Amino acid sequence: MRSIWKGDLSFGLVNVPVKVYSATESHDRKSYQVDSSDGTRIRYRRVREGTDKEVDYSDIANAYETESGETVILTKDDLATLPSQKSPEISILEFVPVEQVDPIYFDKPYYLEPASKSPKAYVLLARALEETDRLAIASFTLRNRTRIAALRVIDGVMTLQTLLWPDEIRKPDFGFLDEDVEIRDQELKMASSLIESMAADFDPSEFEDTYQNELAKLIEAKAEGGEAFPESDEESEEEDSEVADLLAALRASVKGRGGSSDDSDEKGPEKGPDDKGSDEDSGEKAPAEKAAKKSPAKKTAATKTAATKTAATKTGAKKAPAKKASRKAS
Repeated sequence: MRSIWKGDLSFGLVNVPVKVYSATESHDRKSYQVDSSDGTRIRYRRVREGTDKEVDYSDIANAYETESGETVILTKDDLATLPSQKSPEISILEFVPVEQVDPIYFDKPYYLEPASKSPKAYVLLARALEETDRLAIASFTLRNRTRIAALRVIDGVMTLQTLLWPDEIRKPDFGFLDEDVEIRDQELKMASSLIESMAADFDPSEFEDTYQNELAKLIEAKAEGGEAFPESDEESEEEDSEVADLLAALRASVKGRGGSSDDSDEKGPEKGPDDKGSDEDSGEKAPAEKAAKKSPAKKTAATKTAATKTAATKTGAKKAPAKKASRKAS
């Protein structure tokens, strides 16, 4: 990797020399535009409006409008005179709780590498950040823009995540926010059950860019003169996506994930403590339901194990009254 910026990370009276690297890169395939009729490459030129005269990149400036509508031209030399452009420093302003920075503000991440011979100050700040479980809010200038950023530690490396400014976040102005939408308790309970049945630990390696995979297949097929995705003669049978009852759709989704879609409101009156089978109904279903909720549908082995344990629990629970009766008889 090549560093894109070099300066000091200012922490109180401590300065930590660092190099800044872009932490992300695109995996999209590179392409260029061509004439579809014969494949001739398309070129773009910077020309003066109304003429065909090309302008060198070094002669291009930026034009801004004043509040009165007057046009002002600023060259690269003009922009370089801004005081913020002269500061090679990432200044830590404050330390805030992690949960107070909403992810909607996150923009682009950068890695910071120690630029001095001894990384002690760098490592000390990184460990202190991890110990306190806080984010450092910093300001710096990069590529002609003043930015604020959140400094955090990822895998032992201090990572500077630029943040959007508050006025760059659009306010959601949607009509439904002013409506009083009625949500039934049954619907909320079933939706929560569906979420629990799909709960898992996040592992980014389990996901892949389907579009890029299909694009690669299409490119190879075109190169070989074949067809990447031949259409099937048989029409696929698709289920009707129009569901009138939201609760029915939620219940079917939970059932499809291997969870329990039973609803206590539709079973009728609950059994009292003296009713037969009350121990089985109330005590033995809970482990099975919890196991189904925690295990994703793809983990069939774990689901079978939970079912086996539940069956064993039921067998033991049913035998318990017989043992008590034999003791009384003796």
